Amino acid sequence: MAAARLCAVLLPLCASVAAVRGLFRGGTGDYRRQVSMELNPGANGSVGLDLLHVRAVGPGDTLHWVLGSQGPPALLLVHTDSPNSSLTVDWPRLLSRNSSGSLKVEPQSSVRYASALLFRRIWEYDDTNDTADPTHAPPSSFLPPYELDQFSWDDLNRTLNRSSLSAQLCGRPSSSSSASADTFQNGSLCLEFSAFDSWGRSSAWPRLLHSANTSQLRVLIKGVAVRSNHSRLVLELAAVVPRDQPSRVDTLHSIDDEYSPTIFQVCQWVTLSPGSSSAALGFSQWKPVGYRSEKLLTEFATPARHSAPEPRPAPARPSLARAFFGEQLGEGYQVSGLNLTFGIAGEPFYNSTQYLSWTVLVGVGSPPWDSFSVLVLSIMAVALGTPALLLLLGGVCVCVKRKGRAPPQYEPIN
Repeated sequence: MAAARLCAVLLPLCASVAAVRGLFRGGTGDYRRQVSMELNPGANGSVGLDLLHVRAVGPGDTLHWVLGSQGPPALLLVHTDSPNSSLTVDWPRLLSRNSSGSLKVEPQSSVRYASALLFRRIWEYDDTNDTADPTHAPPSSFLPPYELDQFSWDDLNRTLNRSSLSAQLCGRPSSSSSASADTFQNGSLCLEFSAFDSWGRSSAWPRLLHSANTSQLRVLIKGVAVRSNHSRLVLELAAVVPRDQPSRVDTLHSIDDEYSPTIFQVCQWVTLSPGSSSAALGFSQWKPVGYRSEKLLTEFATPARHSAPEPRPAPARPSLARAFFGEQLGEGYQVSGLNLTFGIAGEPFYNSTQYLSWTVLVGVGSPPWDSFSVLVLSIMAVALGTPALLLLLGGVCVCVKRKGRAPPQYEPIN
C-alpha cells in the first residue's frame, strides 16, 4: 500500500520535471570560430566606398560577412563548406556602372548558402490622428522617403574595432537625395555591426542570444529633425534569398522576459530548405521592440510591428547585392521586403527624443532560441514541486502512523 501511494505521488512529479526539461531549449555550447576582419580587401588606397569583410572559420566551413555602403547598405552572408574559401573583389568593376559579378567567394563550388539583408528606405508619415498605423494613413500624410542608396557614408575605418569584432557605418542624405538633407544636418543613420566567435548574449537590450554562426546589426536613427509635429518612422527592409528556397516570418512566444523585460515574443525571418517546413538554412531574428532613447529602459521601449514579406524589385543601381549575385538577382535569387513600423497609439512621436534604435541578428542554420532562465526554472520547480512534496510527506506520515499502530484486541465471543 505504501509503495503504491509513493508511486502515485512520484509519477506526476517525474512527468512535470520531464515537461520542464522538454521546454528547456537552447544552451551555451562550446562551438567557436576563428574570426578576422578586413576593410576593403585587395584595394590599393582610397576607393570611395567601404567594404568590410569578416571571415569566420570553423572546423570544416567558413562564414563570409560583407558589410557594404554601395547602393542601399547591406549585409551579405555567404556560407561555404570549405575552411579555405576566400573573398575576391574586382575593384574597377565594382566601382563601374555595371558592378555585376565583381564580388566573389572562391572556390564558387564551395558555396552552400548565400543571402543579403538590405536597408532600403526610411519612411516618415504625419500621424495626425495618432493611430500609429501607416496602412490606414492617407497617402498625403507620407513625406518623401529617405532613399538609403543616396546616402553619403562616413569612413568605416574610424570605427573599426578588431578586438571587439565591431564597426559602425554612419551616413546621411547626399545633396542629390530626393528628401531634404536639412533634416539630417545634425542627425545620422548608423548601422552598428558585431561579429561573434562563440555563444553569448549582448549587454544592451534586447540582449539577443547569439552564436558563432551569427552576427548582429543595431540600427540607430538619431538627431533627425522631423518634417511634421506628429512624425512616426517606418524602416523598409529587403532580403535576397534563393528562389527555390521558401522564406517566411514566424512570431514565437515565451513566458520568460528576463533579458528583455515586458517582451514575450521573438520574430524570425527564416529561409527553409527545399521541401522542408522546419529546417532553416538562414535567418534574420529580432525582438519586436525598439527604443526611443539611448537609455535602454522599459519606459522608452516601443513596439516594432512588421508587415508580411512581399516580392520587391531588385536594386537597379550598382549595389552590394548586385555585385555578388549578378545576373542571378531576380532569376535564381528573389528579393522580398517588409516594413517595420515603430510605436503605438498614445506613445510620444519621434521628435520627443529624436532617437530610435532596433536590433537584428543574422545567421545560418536554425535561429538561437532562448532557454528558460534559472529564475523561471526555479519558480516552476517550486510551483510544481511543493504540492508534490507535501503529498509525498503526507503519504509517508500516514503510512508510518498506520504501521506503528498496535493491532486491535478482540474479546472472546460467548
